[in-house]
Amino acid sequence: MMIEAVIWDFGGVLTSSPFEAFNRYEDEQGIPRDFIRLVNATNPDSNAWAQFERSEISLDEFDRRFAAESEVLGHAVPGREVIALLGGDLRPEMVRALQVCQGRYRVGCITNNVSAGEGPGMARDQRRAQAIGDVMALFHHIIESRLAGVRKPDPRIYLMACDALGVVPERAVYLDDLGVNLKPARELGMRTIKVVDPAAALDELEAILGHSLRDA
Repeated sequence: MMIEAVIWDFGGVLTSSPFEAFNRYEDEQGIPRDFIRLVNATNPDSNAWAQFERSEISLDEFDRRFAAESEVLGHAVPGREVIALLGGDLRPEMVRALQVCQGRYRVGCITNNVSAGEGPGMARDQRRAQAIGDVMALFHHIIESRLAGVRKPDPRIYLMACDALGVVPERAVYLDDLGVNLKPARELGMRTIKVVDPAAALDELEAILGHSLRDA
């Protein structure tokens, strides 16, 4: 079936992965690598992270709850310090691919984000926020978990994006860096691409679309 829409996750796809920043922080603090991901994966639908991404709790409450949840698992990590790690660097090759797609397809973004930092991309400063804002402006529609009150991997958020773009899931391709977020999209009928290596992900997307997304 012909693809009519390309839908993107933001952090870890169009920007560098926050997991890289998490690992650097963990190394600096002398705690095990991927510990922050472990905290996030414990009670993933009801923990502090999930509630914050749905705007159900404030930053102050998230700071306290994340510290308490992480302490139970062995290391108390203040939530504010984790939020400060979220703003990644834009990946030029992915941004270029988005620009090409924007001229040929409906393009959308589904992002689990929080009310912290600068703008929907949770940038660390205004300069980065401006650069991310320029990329965000390329999308025909953006679904932010903090505004929608729903977060990935809830199937409803993918349907929201498809409805907003005016396409059925079978005519959309979705890129995300987390398999848990790709599964419901795939079950709805979307083509899915897991972004680990950006170049490999673009190879997959080009194969699905049937044309180049990169400058010669």
